[in-house]
Amino acid sequence: MAGSQTNWGVQLELSGPGPKHEQLTRALRRTIRGLEDGAALPPSRQLAADLGCSRWVVTQAYAQLVAEGYLDGRAGSATRVRRVGDAVAAKRPAPVEPPRYDLAPGLPDLRHFPRQRWADAVRGVLTTVPHTDFGLPDPAGHPRLRATLAGYLRRVRGAETDDVVVCGGVTDGVTRVCRALLEKGVTRLAVEDPGWTRLRRAAANTGMAIDPVPVDGEGLDVGRIPAGTRAALVTPAHQFPTGTVLSPRRRAELMAWARDVDGLVLEDDYDAEFRYDRRPVGTLQGTDPGRVALFGSVSKTLSPALGLGWVALPPQWTVEGHAPPVLDQLALAGFVGSGGYDRHLRAARLRFRARRDRLVDALGDVRLSGVAAGLHLVLHLERDAAVVVREARAKGVKVTDLDDYRVAPGEPALVLGYGNLADNAVEPAARLLREAVG
Repeated sequence: MAGSQTNWGVQLELSGPGPKHEQLTRALRRTIRGLEDGAALPPSRQLAADLGCSRWVVTQAYAQLVAEGYLDGRAGSATRVRRVGDAVAAKRPAPVEPPRYDLAPGLPDLRHFPRQRWADAVRGVLTTVPHTDFGLPDPAGHPRLRATLAGYLRRVRGAETDDVVVCGGVTDGVTRVCRALLEKGVTRLAVEDPGWTRLRRAAANTGMAIDPVPVDGEGLDVGRIPAGTRAALVTPAHQFPTGTVLSPRRRAELMAWARDVDGLVLEDDYDAEFRYDRRPVGTLQGTDPGRVALFGSVSKTLSPALGLGWVALPPQWTVEGHAPPVLDQLALAGFVGSGGYDRHLRAARLRFRARRDRLVDALGDVRLSGVAAGLHLVLHLERDAAVVVREARAKGVKVTDLDDYRVAPGEPALVLGYGNLADNAVEPAARLLREAVG
């Protein structure tokens, strides 16, 4: 639609708040979105006459839309439409329909987020917090939350710490510690293979060289950590994704290795609260606080959307970063301090244990592995896992290939997360997955 073919005086409706040139800018913006690239707009003098306004109103509107990229205005030439937005819109991926049943690992039961208790905690903060807490926050976190978390870790996880640093989650904490390691000349990090891909990438993004180390039935194979490596990232209480627990022998070997190389162990305690057959093993950090940095968060217990985590560092280590919003920190401090967090975890353990048992029963005669803990288990396959993933997705079930967490390929298997799976979805999801497995 060329500019000469448009009855601009009728097409443009000047209305709404603001002076007339702003009204015209809005009206032109709406109209030219429907025009072809290169369509000419009328000269400013002509449009002013059609609208019964001053030429200045038109030139101001044209100038604004040129600055925003809607128009191309060149001296001695007509003002024309520039459709730069089409290229951007064409690159936007089509929305993907969510699966009917999502068995991807990594989420707790978001349906049971303690909305009322969390709202009470936030309300309590807003009504009692002193005005000084609305100032610039401490980069290490609010002292009240740091003390509360230190007490919780000592009481529940057997940690040995009087202080923690508050961060935005385990990924944020690992990133900070890797930067501190690099500053001290530690340039290589051993990671479990398979292991959390997100953490491996976060460490690599800091410039740290990554050394994948195999995991077996006893956890990380400490004897295969390469020479020259002085830091190791592990999930000893419940290895992700294999579901094994670092054996007492390997725990001793790992701590002896850290002392021998003057190194640091990065302990991700990501879902240690959820052990169903016995009490969870205590932290490595409790056995040697000078050699272990202990990481945790509420991502697997409450919600990753809160963005609240912590790291207990050896006394000789410091990290830099920015703490999460103070009000959120104080809400968590109140929630933990009131006993609400403990009550939430007790209920969650019962719910997850029952759900895991139902999923195991519903899957029937298949080979599963992983101790009775956490929010996921591993399903071993007799055929290509990638094919099973695609066939399950076609049936409306989202599952994850174990190779997504590996550096070196291994036997075909799936990682099945049941944390955020509705109870009434367990059996139908398992039935469809059995059909895909064949």
